[in-house]
Amino acid sequence: MEATPEITLYRLQACPFCERVVRVLDEYDLDYRSRFVEPLHSRRNVVQRVSGSRTAPAIVDESTGVTMSESANIVAYLHATYGNETDSGDQPAAADGGAV
Repeated sequence: MEATPEITLYRLQACPFCERVVRVLDEYDLDYRSRFVEPLHSRRNVVQRVSGSRTAPAIVDESTGVTMSESANIVAYLHATYGNETDSGDQPAAADGGAV
């Protein structure tokens, strides 16, 4: 039986901020499960229950107990937690913080 990934990514279809997080998860070869959420902001109740906000992307990392939203914050967390000193990092954050 395959182990359940400890990272869950709450994301939207065709969301560039969500894809940014996916690229970093893939870069570090991290197992994660994707949960696609409602496109309509007011209906993202599952995200709000998990992260306290309806913005996507949001991530839950059960191995560290971290839950957060905003792609720039998530990317910085992934680099700090799973990266190493030789990482070049990601592109600078968008002015809006990277959430929809």
